[in-house]
Amino acid sequence: MKVIPAIDIKDGACVRLVQGKMEEATVYGDDPVAMATHWEQLGAELLHVVDLNGAFAGSVQNEKAITGIVKALSIPVQVGGGIRDMETIRRLLELGVDRVILGTAAVKNPALVAVACAVYGERIVLGLDARDGRVALEGWDEDSGVFALQLALEMKELGIQRLIFTDTSLDGMMAGVNLSLTRELAEKTGLKVIASGGVSSMEDIKRVMELEPYGVDGVITGKAIYIGALDFEKAVRLGRKGS
Repeated sequence: MKVIPAIDIKDGACVRLVQGKMEEATVYGDDPVAMATHWEQLGAELLHVVDLNGAFAGSVQNEKAITGIVKALSIPVQVGGGIRDMETIRRLLELGVDRVILGTAAVKNPALVAVACAVYGERIVLGLDARDGRVALEGWDEDSGVFALQLALEMKELGIQRLIFTDTSLDGMMAGVNLSLTRELAEKTGLKVIASGGVSSMEDIKRVMELEPYGVDGVITGKAIYIGALDFEKAVRLGRKGS
């Protein structure tokens, strides 16, 4: 089980939001590259980066910071936020990004997902952000009306092999992960799943690890490691031990 640190970038700085609300951003550092290096030094095996400005603007806005992170690290980096076309996907992957995350595009332009998966395979990941079981779009600002499981199954048909599931109502709330829907998505789709949103403690990590038999092989943590509620090094060691 990979325990994956998150770096959310807004206006070039590292921030955390509460339930995806840009007006509730807390800045945790003005140097995303230094922050990324810090998590790698503490044992991260994969880094999760979100371009928050990009998610709301519909195009990548923090490419300079993303490039700096990728060049500075030796571990893989996955990136999401505002990725809406093949040119952006190609550019990010050529920069050295390991995986590109498609969220809004999966609902609004499924043809893009099909082409991207055909060209890049498992380097294309579905970012499934949902509230009350329905997919949220455009930086979580819009309710798509599409149910998460339905979208996951449709994207699997188009070639998606992995998804990242975030319950947006729990993100940044330190209230625990939506384990039931995480398990359902893994169990009913057969896709590899990374859990996200609400991680607050080692107990949350342990609970997610119990879902490994269903295909959940990673968990993203953000606010908890920034405020010190979760000891990242210990969490990584726990994930590696598998118990």
